[in-house]
Formats: sequence, C-alpha cells, structure tokens
Amino acid sequence: MAATPNVSPTLSRYKFFSTSAVENRNFYPHQIIDSRHRRLTKSHLQAQNNGTVISYGPRTTTELASSKKLWIRQMEVEQGKRKEEQEDMSDDEASLLSLSMKPDRNMALLDDYEMEEELGHTPPDTNHRSGYVAVVGMPNVGKSTLSNQMIGQKISIVTDKPQTTRHRILGICSSPDYQMILYDTPGVIEKKMHRLDTMMMKNVRDAAINADCVVILVDACKTPANIDEVLKEGLGDVEKRPPMLLVMNKKDLIKPGEIAKKLEWYEKFTDVDEVIPVSAKYGHGVEDVKEWILSKLPFGPPYYPKDIVSEHPERFFVAEIVREKIFMQYRNEVPYACQVNVLSYKTRPAAKDFIQVEVVVDKNSQKIILIGKEGKALKTLATAARLDIEDFLQKKVFLEVEVRVKENWREDEGLLKYYGYGGQIRAM
Repeated sequence: MAATPNVSPTLSRYKFFSTSAVENRNFYPHQIIDSRHRRLTKSHLQAQNNGTVISYGPRTTTELASSKKLWIRQMEVEQGKRKEEQEDMSDDEASLLSLSMKPDRNMALLDDYEMEEELGHTPPDTNHRSGYVAVVGMPNVGKSTLSNQMIGQKISIVTDKPQTTRHRILGICSSPDYQMILYDTPGVIEKKMHRLDTMMMKNVRDAAINADCVVILVDACKTPANIDEVLKEGLGDVEKRPPMLLVMNKKDLIKPGEIAKKLEWYEKFTDVDEVIPVSAKYGHGVEDVKEWILSKLPFGPPYYPKDIVSEHPERFFVAEIVREKIFMQYRNEVPYACQVNVLSYKTRPAAKDFIQVEVVVDKNSQKIILIGKEGKALKTLATAARLDIEDFLQKKVFLEVEVRVKENWREDEGLLKYYGYGGQIRAM
C-alpha cells in the first residue's frame, strides 16, 4: 500500500480495493438494472437452513415489470405530507425514500384490467389481513433475530454486540392470506450520549405510531423487570394504545421451571395483552408470535406487492453488510463510531459491478485502528465484506473501501439526516 496508518488522515484518504481473483464475464444472465431503485423480492432471497445467510439473485424482466406496476413509493414535501409515484422524479427527489408514512393499500392493487388478466377474474380476498408491527425492546434482546425468523430471510444484521441495529428496518412477511410489515427498531437507549441516539429513539417511537400492534422483547435469562422504560421510549405519547405482546426471548438458555415463573411474573406485573416465551435463534415459539400478530391485524388488501420482502434498496443492505463486518472485527468504541455509506454502485455488463464504500469515523485514532498496520485490518474487513456482498447479490463485485474522518458526525443533525436517521433513507 502506498499510504500507511502513520500518514496524516487529513492529507490523504486511505483506500482498499477488494475483488475476486477470477472474473467470469458470463456470470451475468440478466440485463443492466439501475441498482438505485432495486428492492428485495422473495424469489431473489434464499436463506440457508440456519436462517442467517441470504443470497440475492437476478430479477427477470417480467418480475421487474410486475413490481413496477404494483409499487408506489412515498415522499414528504415542504407543503405537507402527500403520496406520489416516483417514476419520473428528479434524482434529488428520488434519492429519499420516506419511512414515516404508510402507503395507500388500494394503490398496491392491480387495476381492473390487470386483475382480470393475471388473476383470471378472481375477486380480492375479503378475509385478507395486513398491517404494521413494531418490534421494540432493550439492546441485545434478539429483536433482529426474531424479525429475520418471521420474515424467513436475513434482513437485519445480527451480532453479539448491543445496539447493532441503528435504522428502523422494514421487513415484509407475506402469504396468500396476510401481509405483516415488521419494523425492526434500534434497542431502547436509557442514557443518550449523542444526537444520533436521540434521533434513533425518535424513529422507534415513529414506528409505534404507525403500528397496528407492538411486540416487546425481553431477555428471558435476566431477572424480570418492569418495562416502563421500554414503553416510554418505544411508544411515547401514542393517542391510542395498540395491542401489545411481550415476548420472552432466549428460552433455550434457561430451565422450563424458570420459564414458567418468569412468564407468571410478566403476566402479573406488566400491562400487556399476552406473554409468549420463544427462542428466536432456533425458531421455537415464533409461529405462536405470528398467530397472535395475525389476530390483531385489520382486514384489508396488502400494502406492498407480495414478492417484496423489504422496502429498503439494495445499497442499504450493502452498507449494512460492511457495518456488520466492522462490528465482528473490531472492539470497544470503534464499531459504534463508524458510519458506512455507499458512494457509488455501478452495474457493468462486461465486468464486475463496481461498489465504492466510505467508512466515516469520529477521530484519527479510530481511522488508524480501522486501517491497521500496513493496511492489513482494512484488507481483512474489505475481503470479508466483499464475499458476503457477492453472496448477497449473487454476482462478482469490485469493492473499494475508504476511511474518512468527520469529527463529531454523531452530533451533526444535518449529516445524520443525510445518513438516513431522520426517517428517510437514501435510495441513490
């Protein structure tokens, strides 16, 4: 490497390029697709048996056209909130995807002609249920693991460190009879140290405002305690209290007798509608949680096309994969001081897709740790991330990782909104 960790970060950016050793030019059976607006679909995500790895396959032209007909995205404008299609929007407007409003369910349906053509004159199912579910709880109780299990795909990153989830991740679980939209939220923070923490907690409360029901997770291994703090930060001042389910996670780590005692305590001393013990890691009890949620969702058509499993674009998940590797490779304050952004994503028909990622940190010392001696740590990070990204996208990529210092970025409200912590994610 030309640069070393000893070179002043203010003088140069430190980059690492990671690419596969062999390039297969026949690896791409699909046409070029603008990755800025691609979303995840069921047919392109295939979880391995352990439910922790996903693969992303190419979308056919027919699937893209179908999703395009069914899909409507939302945005906020200065004059007030209104819904509008983003097919012909400018790049600046289309770059923001709002998570603060529910889409119009009726707009997700096919028009009469398409209904006749594709469904053979079959009328819509009046017994169909659909709605939003907020998944809340303290850090490291298994919210992301439960959400991934319910969706059947790895949508949220999972590590053994608390506060891994920063954004409100929207995952969609669909069947012919229902559609449940899950908000996997950041862990409730009692002591907020940065502006970032405050904005994350606002996103948690916004999720509850939109929710038809709320799932509160607690760690079954810990001594039962009241959930007032979770309710205060996670629900805020909602006008009407939604149905609430308390899920005791990690039941596989305690004895059956203890589970019964703790379940009885929560039923007696918390104001929830029901308590269900589960093991999200192994999927035990997850179907019981699904059944409870379905009983609370209103009747109505789906909000989204049935083949969509997340509203977030491809770029978002690429950044999350890199951030997951940072949490797995580094310790102490470094993972929490990092923000990962995808600066460029270019699909290339005759070469590997080019992805440029920046890792933003608070201090020069954190940058030096990320890079490591002679760039070895950054090389390890980039290689691990590239392998998972290739598995995710199901294609070879050329990954460029840069480390930059932006002092106190966690206190900069403008930057935080740009990074997606203001209730809108950047799709470009």
